[in-house]
Amino acid sequence: MRMVFLDTVGLLAVWDVADQWHAAAEPVLQSLLKDRVHLVTTHLVLCECGNAAARKPYRPVVDILRQQLQKFGDLLEPSLTEIEQAWTDYVQAPVGSAGIVDHVSFAVMRRLGIPEAFTNDRHFQAAGFTVLF
Repeated sequence: MRMVFLDTVGLLAVWDVADQWHAAAEPVLQSLLKDRVHLVTTHLVLCECGNAAARKPYRPVVDILRQQLQKFGDLLEPSLTEIEQAWTDYVQAPVGSAGIVDHVSFAVMRRLGIPEAFTNDRHFQAAGFTVLF
């Protein structure tokens, strides 16, 4: 079954109709849902989303997604090894490179063999993943 990793950029783009990427992200997500693609993410991504949505009307949607993902076992937990590797990669990367949450996402995606991310974040492309919009 095809598995896609949900990134902060993609989720925020869908939830916020004023987001510059909304028009590109919305049909991609609808297609993924229609095709019953297995969608997963981490608590860290949802924490980023929660921070970004704190003053937005779609704030409750972040927790609704968290509950749904948790219910179906699609809220992934990075291992301590993955977190440590992510910090090592983060520290060694130049200024302007991916943030720590992205590095953890990369580690989880590599472990599970997830090649695609619901995002257009160039850091995912630079890390060797396919972005979907």
